[in-house]
Amino acid sequence: MSTEPFELDTVKVDIDDKVAIVTLNRPHKRNAMSPQLHLDMVKILETLRYAPDINVVVITGEGSAFCGGMDLKEFFVQNRDDKVAFETSFRAATEWRGRTLRYYPKVTIAMINGDTFGGAFSIVEGCDLAVAADEARLGLSEINFKLFPGGSVSKSLANLLRPRDALFYGLTGRPFDGKEAARIGLVNYSVPLDELRGNVMELAHEIAAKDGEALRATKDGYRLALEMSWEASMDYCLAKQDQLTIRQGGGWMDQGIGGFLDKKFKPGLTSAPE
Repeated sequence: MSTEPFELDTVKVDIDDKVAIVTLNRPHKRNAMSPQLHLDMVKILETLRYAPDINVVVITGEGSAFCGGMDLKEFFVQNRDDKVAFETSFRAATEWRGRTLRYYPKVTIAMINGDTFGGAFSIVEGCDLAVAADEARLGLSEINFKLFPGGSVSKSLANLLRPRDALFYGLTGRPFDGKEAARIGLVNYSVPLDELRGNVMELAHEIAAKDGEALRATKDGYRLALEMSWEASMDYCLAKQDQLTIRQGGGWMDQGIGGFLDKKFKPGLTSAPE
């Protein structure tokens, strides 16, 4: 199956070699997450999950914002008296930003091009990697209107940030920039906005050139080890190694270790020497 660019009501997808760029496409609302956007993201991630020609998924926002958080009017107010609509929206919102991204078989990168508030933090945390523009504005504004970082956001903060940083920004509601996001560990690093797309796409293509099954095994080994004892993790990784061997048809054993023995690869090199 070959993946082609496509577009839904609130999200669009572009393909660049083995990289899919998923763009939240509600710029008039700072890409705030409406019920429809959540449903669209569920569909898109499910489609890309099974695309054998895609190894990396980059998530970003159209225009000057990454994601302004939840569309409070459409998500909460308009769904207030419709329990089925609210539960459907809430489940989709929680699943794709949480379990789906966390255990996604492809590598995911958040490319934070601008405003990132509230519920958008769960997108950032759910992705494997995150790179922000220095100029991006991020923040947890909930405390300023008598709320708290609820839903999946509190868990995202607990997963990523030190207690002092999580509570400082959660309790004050102060915004911060991409450089501060990198300092506190919310993102891997930040770069000037005019360098962001080129930088992230270079990173995405570097990763996408690796073996897709090995990338998935790397993610699974890390994510699931967090929930296991040392003994269980060792047993799981041995089984995972056997699974990888089968899925690759012996690739890492024959080509990987064989490459080291034939001196095609050396520790510390990211690719075979010319």
